[in-house]
Amino acid sequence: MKILFVNGPNLNLLGTRQPEIYGRTTLAAVEETCRKIARDAGLDLVAFQSNHEGALIDFLQQHRDAVGAIMNPGGLAHTSVVLRDAVADSPFPVVEVHISDVAAREEFRRTSYLTEVTAYRVIGKGVAGYEQALRWLIEETKRA
Repeated sequence: MKILFVNGPNLNLLGTRQPEIYGRTTLAAVEETCRKIARDAGLDLVAFQSNHEGALIDFLQQHRDAVGAIMNPGGLAHTSVVLRDAVADSPFPVVEVHISDVAAREEFRRTSYLTEVTAYRVIGKGVAGYEQALRWLIEETKRA
Protein backbone atom coordinates (compact mmCIF):
# COMPACT_ATOMS: atom_id res chain seq x y z
CA MET A 1 0.00 0.00 0.00
CA LYS A 2 1.27 3.45 -0.85
CA ILE A 3 0.76 6.99 0.33
CA LEU A 4 1.54 9.85 -2.01
CA PHE A 5 3.70 12.78 -0.88
CA VAL A 6 2.90 15.54 -3.38
CA ASN A 7 4.42 19.01 -3.38
CA GLY A 8 3.69 21.86 -5.74
CA PRO A 9 5.44 24.94 -7.06
CA ASN A 10 8.49 26.35 -5.29
CA LEU A 11 8.61 23.61 -2.65
CA ASN A 12 11.77 22.30 -4.32
CA LEU A 13 13.38 25.39 -2.75
CA LEU A 14 12.24 24.56 0.77
CA GLY A 15 15.03 25.35 3.19
CA THR A 16 16.38 28.26 1.17
CA ARG A 17 13.31 30.15 -0.10
CA GLN A 18 12.01 32.64 2.49
CA PRO A 19 13.37 30.72 5.50
CA GLU A 20 11.78 33.29 7.80
CA ILE A 21 8.39 31.94 6.66
CA TYR A 22 9.10 28.34 5.66
CA GLY A 23 12.10 27.44 7.82
CA ARG A 24 15.44 25.91 6.88
CA THR A 25 14.49 22.24 6.58
CA THR A 26 14.75 20.94 3.03
CA LEU A 27 12.04 19.02 1.21
CA ALA A 28 14.42 16.05 0.98
CA ALA A 29 14.74 16.01 4.79
CA VAL A 30 10.97 16.18 5.26
CA GLU A 31 10.51 13.41 2.70
CA GLU A 32 13.03 11.18 4.48
CA THR A 33 11.31 11.67 7.84
CA CYS A 34 7.94 10.85 6.31
CA ARG A 35 9.35 7.88 4.41
CA LYS A 36 10.59 6.35 7.68
CA ILE A 37 7.25 6.90 9.43
CA ALA A 38 5.39 5.33 6.50
CA ARG A 39 7.80 2.37 6.36
CA ASP A 40 7.36 1.78 10.11
CA ALA A 41 3.60 1.61 9.44
CA GLY A 42 4.08 -0.88 6.60
CA LEU A 43 3.40 1.65 3.85
CA ASP A 44 5.39 2.92 0.89
CA LEU A 45 5.78 6.67 0.45
CA VAL A 46 5.83 7.79 -3.18
CA ALA A 47 7.14 11.34 -3.42
CA PHE A 48 6.67 13.84 -6.23
CA GLN A 49 7.33 17.57 -6.58
CA SER A 50 6.62 19.72 -9.58
CA ASN A 51 6.37 23.38 -10.44
CA HIS A 52 3.80 22.46 -13.09
CA GLU A 53 0.09 22.15 -12.39
CA GLY A 54 -0.55 19.51 -15.05
CA ALA A 55 2.28 17.30 -13.79
CA LEU A 56 0.69 17.25 -10.33
CA ILE A 57 -2.66 16.27 -11.84
CA ASP A 58 -1.03 13.57 -13.97
CA PHE A 59 0.73 12.16 -10.90
CA LEU A 60 -2.53 11.95 -8.91
CA GLN A 61 -4.29 10.27 -11.80
CA GLN A 62 -1.45 7.79 -12.41
CA HIS A 63 -1.52 6.68 -8.77
CA ARG A 64 -5.22 6.05 -8.22
CA ASP A 65 -4.28 2.83 -6.42
CA ALA A 66 -2.82 4.78 -3.47
CA VAL A 67 -4.52 4.64 -0.06
CA GLY A 68 -4.04 8.36 0.57
CA ALA A 69 -2.08 11.49 -0.25
CA ILE A 70 -0.44 14.36 1.53
CA MET A 71 -0.44 17.41 -0.71
CA ASN A 72 1.14 20.79 -0.28
CA PRO A 73 -0.12 22.52 -3.41
CA GLY A 74 1.75 25.74 -2.66
CA GLY A 75 0.20 28.74 -4.36
CA LEU A 76 -1.94 26.51 -6.57
CA ALA A 77 -4.28 26.08 -3.60
CA HIS A 78 -5.44 29.64 -4.18
CA THR A 79 -5.67 29.58 -7.97
CA SER A 80 -6.24 26.14 -9.45
CA VAL A 81 -9.74 24.89 -10.13
CA VAL A 82 -8.34 22.01 -12.21
CA LEU A 83 -6.14 20.79 -9.35
CA ARG A 84 -9.21 20.97 -7.11
CA ASP A 85 -11.10 18.83 -9.61
CA ALA A 86 -8.28 16.24 -9.69
CA VAL A 87 -8.23 16.05 -5.88
CA ALA A 88 -12.03 15.74 -5.80
CA ASP A 89 -11.80 12.85 -8.27
CA SER A 90 -9.12 11.01 -6.28
CA PRO A 91 -10.48 7.74 -4.85
CA PHE A 92 -8.45 8.18 -1.65
CA PRO A 93 -8.32 10.78 1.13
CA VAL A 94 -6.09 13.79 0.48
CA VAL A 95 -4.66 15.87 3.30
CA GLU A 96 -3.85 19.49 2.42
CA VAL A 97 -0.71 20.83 4.09
CA HIS A 98 0.56 24.40 4.28
CA ILE A 99 3.75 25.14 6.19
CA SER A 100 2.81 28.73 7.01
CA ASP A 101 -0.42 29.99 8.51
CA VAL A 102 -2.05 31.07 5.26
CA ALA A 103 -4.95 32.66 7.18
CA ALA A 104 -2.53 35.15 8.74
CA ARG A 105 -0.87 36.11 5.46
CA GLU A 106 -1.99 38.05 2.38
CA GLU A 107 -5.71 38.13 1.64
CA PHE A 108 -5.38 36.07 -1.54
CA ARG A 109 -3.85 33.16 0.44
CA ARG A 110 -6.85 32.86 2.76
CA THR A 111 -8.99 30.91 0.32
CA SER A 112 -8.04 27.44 -0.83
CA TYR A 113 -9.94 25.77 -3.63
CA LEU A 114 -9.00 22.43 -2.05
CA THR A 115 -10.69 22.93 1.33
CA GLU A 116 -14.02 21.41 0.31
CA VAL A 117 -12.46 18.37 -1.36
CA THR A 118 -9.77 17.36 1.12
CA ALA A 119 -10.32 14.97 4.00
CA TYR A 120 -8.16 16.89 6.48
CA ARG A 121 -6.00 20.02 6.59
CA VAL A 122 -2.82 20.87 8.49
CA ILE A 123 -2.07 24.57 8.34
CA GLY A 124 0.69 26.66 9.93
CA LYS A 125 2.53 23.87 11.76
CA GLY A 126 5.79 24.32 9.87
CA VAL A 127 7.32 21.25 8.28
CA ALA A 128 6.04 19.22 11.26
CA GLY A 129 2.64 19.54 9.56
CA TYR A 130 3.71 16.89 7.05
CA GLU A 131 4.29 14.40 9.84
CA GLN A 132 0.95 15.28 11.43
CA ALA A 133 -0.78 14.77 8.07
CA LEU A 134 0.96 11.43 7.54
CA ARG A 135 0.05 10.14 11.00
CA TRP A 136 -3.59 11.12 10.36
CA LEU A 137 -3.54 9.23 7.05
CA ILE A 138 -1.97 6.17 8.65
CA GLU A 139 -4.82 6.10 11.19
CA GLU A 140 -7.35 6.46 8.37
CA THR A 141 -5.86 3.47 6.53
CA LYS A 142 -6.26 1.39 9.67
CA ARG A 143 -9.98 2.30 9.80
CA ALA A 144 -10.58 1.45 6.15
